[in-house]
Amino acid sequence: MNLVKGSSAFLTLLESEGVTHLFGNPGTTELPVMDAITSHTELTYVLGMQESLVVAMADGFSRASGRLTACNVHVAPGLGNAMGAIYNAKFTGTPMIITAGQQEQGHGLMEPLLYDPLVPIATPLVKWATEINRLEDMPRIVRRAAKIATTPPTGPVFLSLPGDVLNDQKGIELGLSTRVDSKVRPSDERLDNLASRVINSKSPCMLVGNEVVTSDAFTEISKLAEVLGAAVFQQTTAYGSHYPSEHVCFMGALSRNQKEVRSILSDFDLLIVIGADVLRMSVFSEIDPLPVSMPIVQIGLDDWEIGKNYPAEAAIRADVKETLNALIPIVEMKGGADASSVAQLRLEAISKKNWSSKRHQRTQAALRNKNNVPIDCDWLMLEISNTIPDEAIVVNEGLTTTWNLLNFLPFRDRYNFHSFASGGIGWGLPAAVGVQLAQPERPVVALIGDGSAM
Repeated sequence: MNLVKGSSAFLTLLESEGVTHLFGNPGTTELPVMDAITSHTELTYVLGMQESLVVAMADGFSRASGRLTACNVHVAPGLGNAMGAIYNAKFTGTPMIITAGQQEQGHGLMEPLLYDPLVPIATPLVKWATEINRLEDMPRIVRRAAKIATTPPTGPVFLSLPGDVLNDQKGIELGLSTRVDSKVRPSDERLDNLASRVINSKSPCMLVGNEVVTSDAFTEISKLAEVLGAAVFQQTTAYGSHYPSEHVCFMGALSRNQKEVRSILSDFDLLIVIGADVLRMSVFSEIDPLPVSMPIVQIGLDDWEIGKNYPAEAAIRADVKETLNALIPIVEMKGGADASSVAQLRLEAISKKNWSSKRHQRTQAALRNKNNVPIDCDWLMLEISNTIPDEAIVVNEGLTTTWNLLNFLPFRDRYNFHSFASGGIGWGLPAAVGVQLAQPERPVVALIGDGSAM
């Protein structure tokens, strides 16, 4: 058995788990990793000058590629700097291994500069956090971290790396990778019942979210909406490309105004939630956004979200794409010609008030104001949307200045739009760097507000 240093074993394990880029802001406790990385030429190191930037770059890379990524920050203050970006990754469920160099075990007892226990700091925002105390445990821990990060509901994990473990040298087995197959669908009985339920709805609508992206169900989600003739709304936190905007069924994103959302949903008798946050709001209101007694059917792999705030008449923990592929033919068969005719009538009604129709109206209004001084905000967003190439990816953190961007910018594939999910600023600019590294053949346009750019 060949001897291997902890730092080199750590990088080899990352490579074995499919990590291609390590984003970092190194300090003294990360020097063993920096020394070892020169021998790992297949692993690209991306330097960031502050830890929140490092995590946001890794987040952007993973969101634009769908792959596991890794980042390394510097001890307690660095992890503290990173917490806002980790908070964002928590909401997007980004599969990410976050590590921080730590003072040598025993030396922490002396409370040296930059020291504090790291695991308690990270724990509230990650799926799993631990410290590697022995080199012999490193393979098991890194393998477990990768498995946890990539198993739906996916999300960031954290590992503390003491200097003595990174500098240790032993003969150890690195083990093998594990991936949990989560591409599951409901039972035949459940699918049959679900098909009957949605067919019998007089006025169904759909609420879609991030699992459309992560399960690669961009085509399937629009097919189901078409078959049902259902209006489709994006979840209230529109941080990704969750549905093709120019599809006839798309109505746009729901706002975080409880009264407005309640009024909109009152026109429907069934809410079909597919891989989405269910009416996540911002400020308190006495008005609940969900109409009284409105039934919910919920499909997705995030079991915490299912029935979290509103009971689900049908709560289905399954992969979105696999479920839709199985469900759509059953709906078509059970519904037959009568249901198809009803769906066509609904689609005609939707087309008169959908996203595309409203975009046309807003375009005409914006063009009338194109010579306004100061610049008309709608006209500016229209010009940006019309000018960027069709294949471009947009990263948006303009907040108040780009609040209306999605009135004009269409989602055309699952990776062509990314925005912050947490409400905290400072994510967009570094995230755009990560997105570009993940999609080097596509132009990336970042719209960043003054505060976010700082």
